[in-house]
Amino acid sequence: MKIEVLGTERRRRWSLQDKLRIVEETMQPGVTVTEVARRHGLAPSVVFTWRRLAREGRLGDVSPVFMPVEIAPVPAQTPPAASPPRRPGLIEIVLGRGRRIRVDRDVDAEALRRVLQVVESLP
Repeated sequence: MKIEVLGTERRRRWSLQDKLRIVEETMQPGVTVTEVARRHGLAPSVVFTWRRLAREGRLGDVSPVFMPVEIAPVPAQTPPAASPPRRPGLIEIVLGRGRRIRVDRDVDAEALRRVLQVVESLP
């Protein structure tokens, strides 16, 4: 005779709306993260993580997202003698928090994806 005990999953899946509502609750005057977490059956560390992700604009990120792109003409000027000549097809990716990545039009897409993941994960 074989007996299997099946239980419910311990982790709850929170929707983005629920996460945003809980983070918003922690922003109210006189409210602590610990009491909000306790009220919702969460560890305070989870709520602190959601707050940090919300501040960074990454709370709902579960998959790659298209970023806005701005195409601007490069002013025609001769570079100073000390700087290398500009290459046609140079792409500049502005990531926020003062981070920029410049790549050639022939960049390996997989390598660029890995670099972007690493740079975005940096504090």
